[in-house]
Amino acid sequence: MLTPAELESARARARRALEQAGIVLTETETKGIEVADFGLSDLERTGLELVTYVNTQRCCAKELVLFPGQTCPQHRHPPVDGQPGKEETFRCRRGRVYLYVEGTPTLDPRCRPPKAAPGCYTVWHEVALNPGEQYTIAPDTWHWFQAGPEGAIVSEFSTRSTDAHDIFSDPAIERATKLME
Repeated sequence: MLTPAELESARARARRALEQAGIVLTETETKGIEVADFGLSDLERTGLELVTYVNTQRCCAKELVLFPGQTCPQHRHPPVDGQPGKEETFRCRRGRVYLYVEGTPTLDPRCRPPKAAPGCYTVWHEVALNPGEQYTIAPDTWHWFQAGPEGAIVSEFSTRSTDAHDIFSDPAIERATKLME
């Protein structure tokens, strides 16, 4: 849960990061910056700020803002309504992002996930993305990612996004952010 003040502070911080990267948002997009704390109330370590430009039946485009060391927890995009899960391409725009996917585990990964229940972070094949580099994640693939020490901005290009159907390995996670009264 976030307080309204925490929500607005994270939106402002994300807006500044996007401006510093030269990414221009409309007033509507700025007001619509989504702040996801995944129900863990630990936004600095586990969370994500995002702007969705378009999400149709066929495609989706977003900007993902991660504060320094912030982690988007392990999840996958399963099939929905007879359609394959979301395929997504991450393109790093600023900073560095470390993406962890299924595959041969990296022997000495650069990141450590935030404190979570045992078994919540199980994929350890590390892909480090610097500005201009990209990686495509196949549908229904377990993955998680974490910003480097300077934070990161990642453009996501994907098939239709159905975030409410995402499956997280941590049962404590709630996709929709709740505000404290």
